[in-house]
Amino acid sequence: MSKSPSNKPKKSSVRHTRAIQRDQSKRANQAPPDAQIEALLNQVLQPATFAQVAHFHQLGLRERVLNLPVMLAFVLSLLWRHIGSVREAVRVLNEEGLLWTGPMPVSPQAVLQRLRTLPPALFAGVLEQILPAMQQRWQERNRPLPEALAWASKHFSAVLALDGSTLDALCKKVGLLQGAAGNVLAGRMAALLDVASLLPRKLWYEEDSKAHDQTFWEGALGLVEPGMLLLFDLGFVDYARFDRMSQAGIFFVTRLKSNAAVERLQVLRQGENLLDCLIRLGTGAKQCQEPLRMVAIRYQGKWYRYLTNVLDPAVLPSVYVVALYWQRWRIEEAYLVVKRLLGLAYFASGALNAIQTQLFATWILYAVLTDLTDAVAEALQQPFAMISVEMVYRGLYHFSQAFHRGTAHDPIEYLARKASALAIIKAQRPKSLDTVRLLTNQLKP
Repeated sequence: MSKSPSNKPKKSSVRHTRAIQRDQSKRANQAPPDAQIEALLNQVLQPATFAQVAHFHQLGLRERVLNLPVMLAFVLSLLWRHIGSVREAVRVLNEEGLLWTGPMPVSPQAVLQRLRTLPPALFAGVLEQILPAMQQRWQERNRPLPEALAWASKHFSAVLALDGSTLDALCKKVGLLQGAAGNVLAGRMAALLDVASLLPRKLWYEEDSKAHDQTFWEGALGLVEPGMLLLFDLGFVDYARFDRMSQAGIFFVTRLKSNAAVERLQVLRQGENLLDCLIRLGTGAKQCQEPLRMVAIRYQGKWYRYLTNVLDPAVLPSVYVVALYWQRWRIEEAYLVVKRLLGLAYFASGALNAIQTQLFATWILYAVLTDLTDAVAEALQQPFAMISVEMVYRGLYHFSQAFHRGTAHDPIEYLARKASALAIIKAQRPKSLDTVRLLTNQLKP
């Protein structure tokens, strides 16, 4: 008896199922939340959450069952535990409670409605409250820094990276987006990241997914202080702002566009693979009024040009101009963590408020996870860059199991002790790939 064609799975359905299975295999192991892990989240987040309650009332929001502490506990648990949907998370809230919130009878409809109306600024306020304490803990820890950042820390008050990133497409199966044609992206975010601690200084959200990086310039410059060093890519090139930063004592390193008009003023250093010189950038009305410095290197047969307003090579040698720009990649890694590891690629709701709420909640969890990873790096006396944030996150599942067996009590001690078995330390790169050593050898006369 032949099978009916209707019984055969469609190729598109099979591909979709396999894609979901591949994605699920990359996500954290599922397990009931361990008391020790919840205690860590409670310790960091609960005071900041309740500190926002006054702001909650100032906004004229009524004290309902789904108040700010309950909603923060709900959204953070939804993301941290990778609970599959709002409906399933509501079941957990009904039966078990989440974080500092005990069991309570609420409906999925009530939670979704609250997500659509709760001001995301409240979640942003929680993030801003916890970051100074985490930055202080980072400063008090003792672990090696990459050579370029160690040099920069002696000459600049901070090294920050600025970059934007487009958020992923929204689900169109339910709600207002149902039946919409084409992909509907969730918007665009930008972050100002402390490159050494990897903690954000500020986040921005723009509803227009096609918004240019230049949209975020003014907000960023309002936060970068004189004496700081700012790293950014070509999307932020703006000659007028280059002059403004130079005049304000704000330093920067970026790449130089291939078609940029450059007039050499003074050669500082020149060799077979290096040109370090002072330049005048641009022509005519668009010319920079302040002199700048170009560092061009030939790497693997190709020339790369970098731009900075740090004119003194004694303050910022040419090798560190390049090495520090390469440190800009840390913000790309942060985006990878929040999107793929912590789930910012999957939105619980397509409502504008809900998108922003999830955005800030995800960065709250990113900050907690980064702080935990840095503590593990200190315990192992390794640079943060050698510790896998993903494997620290996944290792918490194994800690939970060991805790219940009575063989572990402190997550940092356990993760450091099991670093090899859990692949927490990244594979050691060959010395030839060490940025500063490689560049130093490359740039020898």
